[in-house]
Amino acid sequence: MYISTVAIVGRPNVGKSTLFNRLIGSRKAIVQDTPGVTRDRLYGRCYWEDKSFSLIDTGGLNFFTRDQLQKRISAQAEIAQEEADVIILLLDARQGLNPIDKELVRKLYKKNKPVIVAVNKVESPKTELFLADFYALGLADIYPVSAQHGLGIGELMDEVVKRLPAATDQDDRSVDGDGLAISVVGRPNVGKSTLVNFLLGKDRHLVSNIPGTTRDSIDSRVEIDGRRYTLVDTAGIRKKSKVYRALEKYCVLKSLAAIERCDVALIMVDASEGVTDQDIKIAGYAHEAGKASVIVMNKWDLVDKDKTTIAEYAEFVKNRLGFMHYVPIVFVCALTGKKIPKILKLVEKVNTRYTKYLPTSALNKALQQAVDAHHPPAYNGAQVKLYYITQSSIKPPRFILFTNRPEGLNYSYMRYLTNKLREAFDLAGTPVTIYPRKRR
Repeated sequence: MYISTVAIVGRPNVGKSTLFNRLIGSRKAIVQDTPGVTRDRLYGRCYWEDKSFSLIDTGGLNFFTRDQLQKRISAQAEIAQEEADVIILLLDARQGLNPIDKELVRKLYKKNKPVIVAVNKVESPKTELFLADFYALGLADIYPVSAQHGLGIGELMDEVVKRLPAATDQDDRSVDGDGLAISVVGRPNVGKSTLVNFLLGKDRHLVSNIPGTTRDSIDSRVEIDGRRYTLVDTAGIRKKSKVYRALEKYCVLKSLAAIERCDVALIMVDASEGVTDQDIKIAGYAHEAGKASVIVMNKWDLVDKDKTTIAEYAEFVKNRLGFMHYVPIVFVCALTGKKIPKILKLVEKVNTRYTKYLPTSALNKALQQAVDAHHPPAYNGAQVKLYYITQSSIKPPRFILFTNRPEGLNYSYMRYLTNKLREAFDLAGTPVTIYPRKRR
């Protein structure tokens, strides 16, 4: 399924990261009153009303600098603009209209993409007076907002959602109708293209022992045992410190986009090297995107079987990937094809759970059993009551839990409830989210 993308752009220190954090509902981006804090693109999922889209925070743009680092930051922001379906141009009311702002408007409107201009830091009648300068740009609509205080965000987001491409406009980029979408992701040289080639039954993708051979996300459609799949081979995702050139950063962008639009992510790890910190980070991308996943431990033939059993190694993997303890693990050799058929069986299983709707009655029975076994802790001396739970959506399964005190449900107890739902309804392989909400 294709996910629309919205990019926030602007010159340095206008509040892009503050707006990004507010829209995704977390402090993912570092915010500091210093230009140039954001250098790489940050990605998050944003939900507004019944729509969801991928949101990109970018570094500040500056066309008039000679600083090489700043030029590279601007280049990454340019790439994000090319990927975006809608662009939010953020300006600063306190600093007023700037030559960089005028150049940005000129360049963005040449891209033939929806551009929404928002003026940030409008928090009082005094700052509203500064808006007159921005109407000199000749734009029909300008949205005054305060990213820090949340003012004007509703009107801005209504306009963003209105400008997102309709489903009919996305058909050429979507994998809908082409079977289950499976993205194969991982570090460079872990065997992603080899695995895809084996599943396709031909050398569709270039394979080399040189890391970085695959530079783009390549879709391949195949039918196996009467079931259609779209296999997406992706470029290896390196550590940020090892990604220098704009081309390579663009490849990483495409790999992350492949995670966003897949149904199931195959997270490939080189078993002969173990689970590295970068493997953990890549798994985190799939987890944060809310994707069903399978951990594929490749090159199992290179591991000394006299010293390590599958059970011991699986336990090691689960300990390293603690936040993805719910994901099944399969040990394979992509080069010889050993255990490869098992991957697709697991993919089908986790996709069934990923798209499962659960009866409200069964959900509330499981909730009552969980509460009977372990009551929620008191909050500020008052009892926390859980009234009922219902499922709000799939891909992944999301649930709304109605309570008298949402703020009283701490992380530990929410994790306990999530694990109880997993056990009761066999939700292995898919993220599960429970949103506590106060009953009106």
